[in-house]
Amino acid sequence: MHTIVNPGSARPLRYLQGYPADTLAQVEQMLQQDRVADWLRQKYPQGHTVRTDKALFDYVQALKSEHLRGAEPLAKVAFDNKLQVVQHALGTHTTISRVQGNKLKAKREIRVASLFKQAPEEFLKMISVHELAHLKERQHDKAFYQLCTYMEPRYHQLEFEVRVYLTHLEVSGARLWATATSTPG
Repeated sequence: MHTIVNPGSARPLRYLQGYPADTLAQVEQMLQQDRVADWLRQKYPQGHTVRTDKALFDYVQALKSEHLRGAEPLAKVAFDNKLQVVQHALGTHTTISRVQGNKLKAKREIRVASLFKQAPEEFLKMISVHELAHLKERQHDKAFYQLCTYMEPRYHQLEFEVRVYLTHLEVSGARLWATATSTPG
């Protein structure tokens, strides 16, 4: 894996590859001044309260019902401790096919990295929208991102902020929303 290093810095910004140099310079400056956590907390003062797999299923199903009624049904939605953000997987979508009689049945699953149990609702929505978009569009192409922005108009900004948060975690290791209260579900 190639990591980029912001000019004038020895810090790799691997989650921010592909962003313009001036944007990288701003993030680097915020990292050097230890302002990323404050910036993110100011934008997103609270974490969401979706803590269980059932609550996550209900949350994603509500998004699907609102935006993708005709898409294939979801069999499972769960937080996954095994998803490694290091491998650039914030969530996954899978199709499990099996033979039932003389028919092939497919079950769709979405898994979200457990790291996002403790994050703002906006970050959880961005990841959920991304994985839901794969129900209709398999590739990360123009149609895929149009569908993402249809479901969440701030998709691209939220994706950038999630990447800044991941960079913050890599540099400091400090989670920012670890104290959100949970609701039964």
